[in-house]
Amino acid sequence: MKFLQFALLILGTVVMVSCAKGEKKSETPETPQEVTLESGLKYIDTVVGTGEQPKKGDKVVVHYKGMLADGKEFDSSHKRNQPFTFDIGVGQVIKGWDEGVMSMKVGGKRTLTIPPELGYGAQNVGGGLIPPNSTLTFEVELLEIKAPAKPLEVPTEGRKKMDSGLEYVDLVVGEGKSPTSGKKVTVHYIGQLEDGKRFDASVDRGQPFSFNIGVGQVIKGWDEGVMSMKVGGKRLLIIPPELGYGERGAGGVIPPNAKLIFQVELLDCE
Repeated sequence: MKFLQFALLILGTVVMVSCAKGEKKSETPETPQEVTLESGLKYIDTVVGTGEQPKKGDKVVVHYKGMLADGKEFDSSHKRNQPFTFDIGVGQVIKGWDEGVMSMKVGGKRTLTIPPELGYGAQNVGGGLIPPNSTLTFEVELLEIKAPAKPLEVPTEGRKKMDSGLEYVDLVVGEGKSPTSGKKVTVHYIGQLEDGKRFDASVDRGQPFSFNIGVGQVIKGWDEGVMSMKVGGKRLLIIPPELGYGERGAGGVIPPNAKLIFQVELLDCE
């Protein structure tokens, strides 16, 4: 999505020896072996999970720590005390994550070494936080695979249509102030396609999203649809392609010329 590059923006065997009476027992864990995949991704399983293995499109919950090749940490869900949730295998995260987490099992811990072409490539991410062409290391723990979320209900009654083609339904009318152009707003949101397939949701991550409204930081349908809300309000936006991602689509999860459905709750504005 245009909001932020969401992303941003991840065996040991115990050998029992000598259990005869009077003899000491020793436990010697084998050193976990590094595996290199054809793509160039490398990983080491520090703990092999015993739970379910995700499949493409599943919503997975992980804890992670991200580091550069020199060991410098640039991100950590542990420090935020906030696990990260994403739909696996559909382009919501960097390729190295999609490939590296897909073969894990719940309860497992894996260290991923991700070459630039499976990470952020030549991009300069986060104002230099991740330099161009960086090899990344992620320590990832697969906590959970969530059941698919129920699609948003899109009522036919109570819809209002703007001249631009944007439609909306106010589910809750807020009583706070309305934002003005250029000001920072904070929202929770759920985004889905017309067929009910969810492609992104801040509520799944438990992390609200902030942006400056009316200055093109988000798609046009958001700028227009959120501008007339009030803090405390919750609104369903039905966004035509020309106010969304148009012919280009987005991130492999939003096809070209897709109509988008967003439920947006305005939490705060400056």
